[in-house]
Amino acid sequence: MAVSGGPSVTMSRHFVVDTQNVNLENPIFGVRIVGPSSGRKLKGKVGTGVRAVVQVGFEESKRSRNLKGLEGTFKFDVVSERELREKGFLGMTKTKLVCTIGPACCSSEDLEKLALGGMNVARLNMCHNTREWHRDVIRKIKRLNEENGFCVSVMIDTEGSQIHVVDHGAPSSVKIEEGSVWLFTAEKFDGSRPFTVQANYEGFSEGIKVGDELVIDGGMACFEVIEKIGSDLRCKCTDPGLFLPRAKLSFWRDGKLVERNNELPTLSTKDWADIEFGISEGVDFIAMSFVNDADSVGHLKNYLSTKSAKSIRVLAKIESLESLQKLEEIVETSDGIMIARGDLGVEIPLEQIPAVQEEIIYVCRQLNKPVIVASQLLESMVEYPTPTRAEVADISEAVRQYADALMLSGESAIGLHGLKALAVLQMASSRMESWSREESQQQLLKQRQLGVSLPDCIAEQICNSAVEIANNLAVDAIFVYTKHGHMASFLSRNRPNPPIFAFTGEESTQMALNLQWGVTPLLVDLTDNMEANISATVDVIKSKGLMKKGDSVLVVSDVIPTRDTPMAFQAIQVKTIH
Repeated sequence: MAVSGGPSVTMSRHFVVDTQNVNLENPIFGVRIVGPSSGRKLKGKVGTGVRAVVQVGFEESKRSRNLKGLEGTFKFDVVSERELREKGFLGMTKTKLVCTIGPACCSSEDLEKLALGGMNVARLNMCHNTREWHRDVIRKIKRLNEENGFCVSVMIDTEGSQIHVVDHGAPSSVKIEEGSVWLFTAEKFDGSRPFTVQANYEGFSEGIKVGDELVIDGGMACFEVIEKIGSDLRCKCTDPGLFLPRAKLSFWRDGKLVERNNELPTLSTKDWADIEFGISEGVDFIAMSFVNDADSVGHLKNYLSTKSAKSIRVLAKIESLESLQKLEEIVETSDGIMIARGDLGVEIPLEQIPAVQEEIIYVCRQLNKPVIVASQLLESMVEYPTPTRAEVADISEAVRQYADALMLSGESAIGLHGLKALAVLQMASSRMESWSREESQQQLLKQRQLGVSLPDCIAEQICNSAVEIANNLAVDAIFVYTKHGHMASFLSRNRPNPPIFAFTGEESTQMALNLQWGVTPLLVDLTDNMEANISATVDVIKSKGLMKKGDSVLVVSDVIPTRDTPMAFQAIQVKTIH
């Protein structure tokens, strides 16, 4: 397959498929790649009923006519371009960074600083603040993207049907003293009362006995129930600590979580109103809190498909014992996963969290779904300017496990040092990625075939083989041309050494790929001619000085083929820049 844009080394694979005889259990790629030599062809049978031809040679190509027109529609976001100029292809950070936006970082200036610091996704927790406040933040982020050249996606996080504090008498955190006695009540009243906490659910105390332990936010503070007065609870503080706004309540008895049968729906009435708000504001992700089964995720996805003109991805938050018991079906149904370690740590023993985290990340990679590690990554930086060494080690372990993204919660939303926390997150993840690559620490993932139709199976196998080729040939980058992001996600699943640049004509795809490990999504007007797309994008990047002579790029595509390029989506090309 010819590639325009200057003298280049080109490798192509073309397939002739016999759909009657193909055996999907056999490997689709079985051809050994050898070094380039002029005009040399390698032929071999690949799988059953699939023939592959590998063409390796030198070709002259002409400059694309589309270059001038494409330059106006194809731009790197300012952060990726800066990182590429400063660090080169292999120095680009691959782990994505999510920041929760709150009172400490909601101005346009603060949001711009976070974006410059590497924030890929801005998370808005609908538990806090008004919809007007959230609307203002979302529009500020979209304005930064449009006017300042950033590429930051927006995620809203539903409150979920959970028992939490409505009010504890202060606008911010309250320090709970040991031995102090507090009244927990579902009674609704205006203003605040000393040592009185409003719960959001009338039946919050059902089944609770004197002597039970009431735990705030997974251990921020603990109380003993000393008296039950109707549906109210009088509790004495046994472990002093912080009481945050809208803190979550859980109850323990004899060292075990008290199982509740509150019959609360996964999405409350408020959640559905928040979802409508998210649709109207054009958010990119909705994170569902307290998901216990796949049906609720599927229901929301179906609802969004009928109500939203753009594609909004649904992430399921894993934060309960029930969600762990149905993990695989939840992952299969969702568009991604958030490991909410804070709430999860309330429901399972603390010592099980590291192993559970690693297992969730593994399942997500198997099923090709992005996964975010969240909660308490840099908790000490809410107050202090430097992290603990244990927190840095925690971040490094999540990166070593190849999580797609890491998330700041209170560190950025209400913390005193949010920008520093983001810098620590970026520094620690970048260093761990570099070490893993230098030491060849990557463990091969035992691939689970996900494709059902023949085209899907071929695309999946192309991506698996493309990453192997890219690593073996030590190419500088992988270029993928994609409409919905499928092949970009399959490439990401394999965690290649080179960065992945995904060119797409769909803005929703660009924003969704912001959560995929190692993928830099670029919005571009793709034409029906794949050769012109490849040539033009390479020429634009060269014209910006971001590629130099001798750089090599592996190219794949899942763009639907046309009469002019009927095999474009079934090709792997290796292009050396001259």
